[in-house]
Amino acid sequence: MTTPLPPLRGLRGLYAITPDDTDAERLADRVARVLEGGVDALQFRVKGGAAAEREALARRIKALADAAGVPLIVNDDVDLAIAIDAAGVHVGRDDGDPAAVRARIGPLRWLGVSCYDDIERARGVRGIADHVGFGSVFASPTKPAAVRAPLSLFGQARGLGLSAVAIGGIDRDNAHLPIEAGADAVAVITDLFGAGDPAAAARILRARVQAALARREDTES
Repeated sequence: MTTPLPPLRGLRGLYAITPDDTDAERLADRVARVLEGGVDALQFRVKGGAAAEREALARRIKALADAAGVPLIVNDDVDLAIAIDAAGVHVGRDDGDPAAVRARIGPLRWLGVSCYDDIERARGVRGIADHVGFGSVFASPTKPAAVRAPLSLFGQARGLGLSAVAIGGIDRDNAHLPIEAGADAVAVITDLFGAGDPAAAARILRARVQAALARREDTES
């Protein structure tokens, strides 16, 4: 049975993305602590290791996410997402045609599509993707050479009726900025999994993101 999605389609809030860490014990411990602090969604983004080991690790991380009531999305690997019955999959420009991915995963799983700094790519996946990702919004230690995406893209995406996720260099100090610009969620790696206390970092980040969303709703109402 497919993992049930939250009632609203598209991501909203704090989206934690795992580091590319094949040390199963270390990653599971960090994930458990981030989930303890509270996030709204989790992405499994481990690219290294043998396929069987990666699947075993993905299943372990999914079990943690399921126990916390947090949907798990798999990065890039549609086969893995289906195999472990993940809540969704996120694809980039090299991971296949989004329409073909949607056909494979069906209507009940989330589909996220990386759009980098390209609003036209986002426009092209309306009706196919549940959310689009723009980034790197700020300088990113994970992808230092990534193209930079201006905050204005999030307002443009909202104008197109698209749910948008901000990624790249987002931390406790700047997470409110993409939300104020129109993002529905922020994706974070380093400021969660690289923190001395991942649970505390998640609590602070999520509270600030939710507060920014609430302020924006008040302004728009």
